[in-house]
Amino acid sequence: MFLLQSDLRSAIQIAATFCYLNPSRYDSPSSRPIAVRTPPRFRPLHATAVERISHKPPICTADELHYVSIHNSDWRLALWRYKPPPQAPSRNHPLLLLSGIGTNAIGYDLAPGSSFARHMSSQGFDTWILEFRGAGLSSDVASEEVKQPISLPSESTPVKQENGVVSSQNPPNSNSDSSVEKKEMAQSESESNQSQLLMTFTETFKRFSDRLSNLIKEGSPEALQNSTIATQIRDLSQRLGDIIEEGQRSVSPPFTELLDRFSSTIENLQTQIDLLGKYNWDFDHYLEEDVPAAMEYIRRECKPKDDKLLAIGHSMGGILLYAMLARNVCEGKDSKLAAIVTLGASLDYTTSNSSLKLLTPLADPAEALKVRAVPLGALIAAAYPLASCPPYVMSWLNRLITAQDMMHPDLLEKFVMNNFCTVPAKLLLQLTTAFQEGGLRDRSGTFFYKNHLHRIDVPVLAVAGDADIICPPEAVYETIKLVPKHLATYKVFGEPGGAHYAHYDIVGGCLASTQLYPYIIDYLTVHDST
Repeated sequence: MFLLQSDLRSAIQIAATFCYLNPSRYDSPSSRPIAVRTPPRFRPLHATAVERISHKPPICTADELHYVSIHNSDWRLALWRYKPPPQAPSRNHPLLLLSGIGTNAIGYDLAPGSSFARHMSSQGFDTWILEFRGAGLSSDVASEEVKQPISLPSESTPVKQENGVVSSQNPPNSNSDSSVEKKEMAQSESESNQSQLLMTFTETFKRFSDRLSNLIKEGSPEALQNSTIATQIRDLSQRLGDIIEEGQRSVSPPFTELLDRFSSTIENLQTQIDLLGKYNWDFDHYLEEDVPAAMEYIRRECKPKDDKLLAIGHSMGGILLYAMLARNVCEGKDSKLAAIVTLGASLDYTTSNSSLKLLTPLADPAEALKVRAVPLGALIAAAYPLASCPPYVMSWLNRLITAQDMMHPDLLEKFVMNNFCTVPAKLLLQLTTAFQEGGLRDRSGTFFYKNHLHRIDVPVLAVAGDADIICPPEAVYETIKLVPKHLATYKVFGEPGGAHYAHYDIVGGCLASTQLYPYIIDYLTVHDST
């Protein structure tokens, strides 16, 4: 661990030097917000303490930020609230939004004009986004960390959306000839300095990959070192080194953009590695603790007459809603849900060609539990330049998120750099059961969630994207077909010769606000009034 942290410190020093060479690209950090804790009047079943933040951190773009603590847990959950404007239609139920695995609230509120949450609140729904434990602003109670947004070079360029299409506006260049000459001289000097930094960075990144691999194997039996997952980790480290070297040879000046991303993510990666020991929860913790606590808090705040909520879940968020309905009907409990919408979600992926089958090597507990957590957010952010810059050696990463021309590059960059978080191995391990016969099951391996969907009494709209390779339409259908026919609605967005919808496009694609959102709003309106 000491050697790993030493490499990280070296990388941070490199990034800091690069920031010094490019001071205009980085903003000074904002002052830390002050949170005021409000003591609860009574101890609810799931939540032990609640609080409303009077000064939100800059990354929170909601109208209000609330926190709810979990009984017998050190984690507190962040709830982003979007209040309907006075002129919006009156609604009977608040709306809860649940995100996918290893993601935070930003995916639902990416930017003005590309905000699922803000659109729903504009239609009268009191909208709440839950950030699960360890994601976004949900944090350990004992932690003093306050997360800030990553400053991106592209964010200095205003983004405008017209007729569902996002465009970027660049001011004309008014530099004189002398200014251009001085600029070229400065650029030449900067490229020389950056070339030296790039060589040092490449070696540091390779050492970091090796140290991370060794850390994972520390204290494990010899059998683990020869296992499939250990081999994959070693191969990944080697490939990362090869990719960086190839990028340097092919496009050395443009490739220095990697330093830019690295400087924004390496410190976050170091923090997350230090917290790996705290990431010890699974899917059932979300199901039994996080979601019930959030729902209970929202009901107390909004006081719906029938004590119910509407809920929308994307990816794992939709899986949680299915699992909640199955568990409650099996136990004879009221789900407290008036209707749900699932976006790209399924309890059984065995009949599809989902790209998530890459998780299946984690299915052996003796192997997977040796890796406490995966710092997914920092790793994806560090790798993103390889997908967005020549020679595009990781362009497949973009296809997992969005279809061609469905997201402006600036918004895609912001999404990748800010939306992903650390994922516990226990969570990944349980989710891999969705790729095994019988579909997703509880942590004991004896309760198969999909086996109880035929008994539920809550209306379900299942939405699929035609170009979704994470949760293909056939996987979505595999689950919705089990819901009683009079309660089930199945809809695929995207068509041949027209726009296509990948996994995130059904939440924040550029055409979602005109094609998909109205369909969901009409569905919710019907079940909000009944």
